[in-house]
Amino acid sequence: MFEKQPSHVVSRPAPESLRKQRFGMLRSKLRRRITVCVVALVFIATGSAIADVYLPNLFPFLDLTGFSGTYSNTGSVDLSGPFFQSLGTNGRTCGTCHAPSDTFGLSAVDAQFRYFISGGKDPLFAQIDGSTCPTGTVNNSLVVNNGLIRIGLTVPPNTFDPDPPQYTITAVEDPYGCALTTSEGQQTVSVYRRPLPATNLGFLSAVMFDGRESFFYPLNNGQTFAANLNTDLTQQATDATLTHAQATQPPTATQLSQIVGFELALNSAQLSDFFAGSLSKGANGGAQFLSTQPYYPGINDSLGGDPEGNPFTPNVFTIYTSFQNSRNPQQASIARGEQIFNTQPLTISDVPGLTTGTQQIVGTCTTCHDTFNVGNHSFPLPLDIGTGHSLTYETDPNIIAALQQLQTPTLPVFELVCTQGSLAGSTYYTSDPGKALITGQCSDIGRGKGLILRGLAGRAPYFHNGVAANLQQVVNFYNLRFQIGLSQQQMQDLVNFLQTL
Repeated sequence: MFEKQPSHVVSRPAPESLRKQRFGMLRSKLRRRITVCVVALVFIATGSAIADVYLPNLFPFLDLTGFSGTYSNTGSVDLSGPFFQSLGTNGRTCGTCHAPSDTFGLSAVDAQFRYFISGGKDPLFAQIDGSTCPTGTVNNSLVVNNGLIRIGLTVPPNTFDPDPPQYTITAVEDPYGCALTTSEGQQTVSVYRRPLPATNLGFLSAVMFDGRESFFYPLNNGQTFAANLNTDLTQQATDATLTHAQATQPPTATQLSQIVGFELALNSAQLSDFFAGSLSKGANGGAQFLSTQPYYPGINDSLGGDPEGNPFTPNVFTIYTSFQNSRNPQQASIARGEQIFNTQPLTISDVPGLTTGTQQIVGTCTTCHDTFNVGNHSFPLPLDIGTGHSLTYETDPNIIAALQQLQTPTLPVFELVCTQGSLAGSTYYTSDPGKALITGQCSDIGRGKGLILRGLAGRAPYFHNGVAANLQQVVNFYNLRFQIGLSQQQMQDLVNFLQTL
C-alpha cells in the first residue's frame, strides 16, 4: 500500500507517468550496474592482481538473464592474492581462465571481449593452449568462439597408469595438425575442454573433467574428503602453474595454501533474474544460501550408496518451491522447471559408466545430478552421454538426433580400437577419449564427470567441449538423447530454471 501523502503534496504522477519514472529509475540503475561490471571485468582481465582491491560479497555481474555473484566465507573476494598473480612466464594468472565475472569459469563472451580489447594479446591467448596447436600458426578460434583450452595428455603408460593401454589410438580427423603427436615413443593427444569453475569446490566428487587430479587421492570418503580435496586442489594449482602459465618452478607452499584457501571459501550462483527478480527473496537461490548447503561424499547417491544409509530422493532441487504459486509468471515457470528436473521420467540408455549393452534405466535428471541443490553426482561417476561423439561415425539414433541440436566446433576425431579386455574388438570414435587417457581402460573411453550446475548463466557455452551455445540447446539435446518428450512449454520452463542456478 502507498503511504499517505503529506498535506503539502497537491498532486501525484498519473499511473502512466509513474510507470515511466520507475522504468527510468530501473534503467538508470541497470546502466550503473552494467558500467560497474564492465569496469571490474576490464581490471580483472588485465592478467595481474589488483593490490588492495576487494570485491564485496555478492557483487553483481551482468549476464544474459540477470546477475550472478560470489559469496566468500572470508567476507569479500580478495583480488590481490596469488590466485590473481602471475606466477609463470606468459602473464597468466588463475584468474585468466577463472574470472569472477564468469562465476569463476570462462565464458565465450568474455573471451571475445578480451580478444577485442587486447587485439589478441591477452594472456588467455598464449599459444601453449590458447591456440589450437602449441607451435606453428597461431589460431585462437576455439577459445574465442567456444571458450576451449587445449589440453595435451599423454597416452598410457604415463604418470597414472604404467601399463600399456587396452586400445590403439589414431586421429581420423586432424583439422589443426596436432591432434596426435609422438615424441620418443610417447603419444600425446590434444583435446579441447572448457575451464571448470574454481568455485563451489566443497561439493566436488572429482577434480578435473577426467578426474586426473583425484586419481591418487579420491573424494569418495567423508573421513578423508577434506584432506584429499586440499591435496588434489594443491596439485591442480601446481600443475596449472607449470603448464598453462608455463612457470619454470612450482608455486611456493605459502602461495599454494593461499590459492586453495581462496578457492575453498567461494560459492557462486545466479543472484537475480530480469523477469523473476531477486532469487533469494522469498526463495533459496543465490550464492549465500548455497554456502550453507550440507554435503558429504555420497549424499543422496542415486545408486543406493549413501554412506549414512539414507534412501535416494529425486527431489534434489528445492530452491524455488516457494515460487510454485507465485503470481509472477517467470517465478511460476522456474518452479515448474525445478519440478521437471526432479521428477520428469526419462529413458537412460547407451551411457557407459551407468548402463551396459542394451540396458535401459528409467530415471530423472537427478539420477545423474543427485547432490542436493548443487547438481553434480555426489560420488565419482564419470559417464559418456555422447557429447563428444562424431556425427560422421555415430550409429545410435538417439545420440544422432541429440547431436543435431548442438553447434559442435571443428575438433579432432580419434579412433580407438580396443585390443584387450572384455571390449576387445570394439571401435570408438570421439573428440575426447576422456578418462581412458588416464587409466588406459577401454571401459573409460569418452567418460567424464558431471559438472556442478550452479552459476550456469554466467559461463556459456556448455558441456565439456562447448558444443551447446546456450541452455536451450542443452535442453534440446537431453530431450532427444533420453527420449523425455517435453512440450515446448516444459522445455522453456526447464531453461528458465537452469538459468537461475
